Amino acid sequence: MVHFVGAGCGAVDLITVRGARLLREADVVIYAGSLVNPELLNDCKEGCEIYNSAKMTLEETTAVIVAAEAAGKTTVRLHTGDSSIYGAVREQFDELIPRGIEYDVTPGVSAFCGAAASLKQEFTLPEVSQTVIITRMAGRTAVPEKESIRSLAAHRATMCMYLSTGLTKELQEQLLEGGYPGSTPVAVVFKASWPDERIYHCTVDTLHQTVTENNLTRTSLIIVGDCMGEEYTRSFLYHPDYERLITEAAK
Repeated sequence: MVHFVGAGCGAVDLITVRGARLLREADVVIYAGSLVNPELLNDCKEGCEIYNSAKMTLEETTAVIVAAEAAGKTTVRLHTGDSSIYGAVREQFDELIPRGIEYDVTPGVSAFCGAAASLKQEFTLPEVSQTVIITRMAGRTAVPEKESIRSLAAHRATMCMYLSTGLTKELQEQLLEGGYPGSTPVAVVFKASWPDERIYHCTVDTLHQTVTENNLTRTSLIIVGDCMGEEYTRSFLYHPDYERLITEAAK
């Protein structure tokens, strides 16, 4: 059996209870290199085989899993954050399915959630933004033209951008061209929830300057949106005039 486990965004105690249990029980662990907090591996049992996938190809990780299955061992494929976001897991699933290897997925805390917690920020404020866009700039991995930053910026929703810190000159240009005013609040969160986390507040106009002056090149999340401003409307959820339907079980 193979368990794909989201390690969380950095802090050791942000892995799920299920994920931590599976990690303790695993005979083989393949982890996503420096993106995963190495302290998590301290909980692996004695004799556990540990592999750093940053140095491996898809074919090599598959070979390790196939060998583990043949030996009746349990494997944990430990991914950063939540494996569904930029985790490259679909191709791994497609290697296991034709081989008849069973697998499951345990979700994790993604960096955009970790960043929101560090910022003490709600991304969906009434009459400001009810949409969160998770995206990235095109790099070695292309981005469909219909999903360009410029086109997505037209919505002026809350936008969380992964894998884009080294491309902020072009990113800033596309945000402005797409429709964000230069004064729109921006937060750049370096290594959200890690011990060496750093947070930088700026605006769309000063994004590139902020990133370059602070030598931010990777493992940073960029959040753009008026949700980080001062103006919003109170939610109806806890408003005294809101009619609540309380079930018998909740009484």
